[in-house]
Amino acid sequence: MIRRCLLAALLLGLVAAGPTLADDPVLRIGTEGAYPPFNFVNDKGELAGFDVDIAKALCKEMGRTCAFVATPWSEIIEGLEQNKYDLMVSSMAYTEERAKRIAYSEPYYRSHAVFIGDPKKYQDISPEGLAGARITAGKGTMQAQYLAKVYGKSTLVLGEDQPEAQALLEQGKADLMLGDAIELMSFLESGEGSAFEFIGDPVTNDFLQSTAHVTARKSDTALLEQVNAAIKKTRLDGSYERINDVYFPFSIY
Repeated sequence: MIRRCLLAALLLGLVAAGPTLADDPVLRIGTEGAYPPFNFVNDKGELAGFDVDIAKALCKEMGRTCAFVATPWSEIIEGLEQNKYDLMVSSMAYTEERAKRIAYSEPYYRSHAVFIGDPKKYQDISPEGLAGARITAGKGTMQAQYLAKVYGKSTLVLGEDQPEAQALLEQGKADLMLGDAIELMSFLESGEGSAFEFIGDPVTNDFLQSTAHVTARKSDTALLEQVNAAIKKTRLDGSYERINDVYFPFSIY
């Protein structure tokens, strides 16, 4: 008799059961829970957001049931390697370093990085133009790595995650923030972020990737093939568009 995995509780790991991924109807999904509107914990204490809804749609297409596990971003790849979940649906961008440890699906959305801050104080976002400025981003993000690599003349004031980085900007402990344009759109529309605006053009280069992927262990290539097929199906049957429209006024695919 197939033994089912227990459904995950927020911020707690799962008790792993014996059956294989192919046999077990429960598909364990790791996500951060601190990257709104993509993934966050709502007023009911439940994981919600675009990533979560997309994961549910993919599970439905694959005939599986999603069980979500909220994991800090700094531990999310390690959690996958330790078999705490089967897939990560957490706006994971591709890097060569990450690809040595995990396998990637086809993209499920596209975006770009952008600076936000006080436009009266900053217009030039070049490394020279921001020399001496205090810049924040979430630790472990592509944006934080890019800042460390390119903006050596600036002072990096990193938050533990995206919300903390936003708080550092709001509290005046940072002058600018580099983050995902879609995620920052919600912040700028909030009371806390209303004093700030997008600064300069989007930052586009080979280092800052503009696509997000579902990821799995390298040994689970068959599972990723199912994910890729499910992504295509959600695009064809309209479910992707319906989820997109809940969170964004434009397509992010």
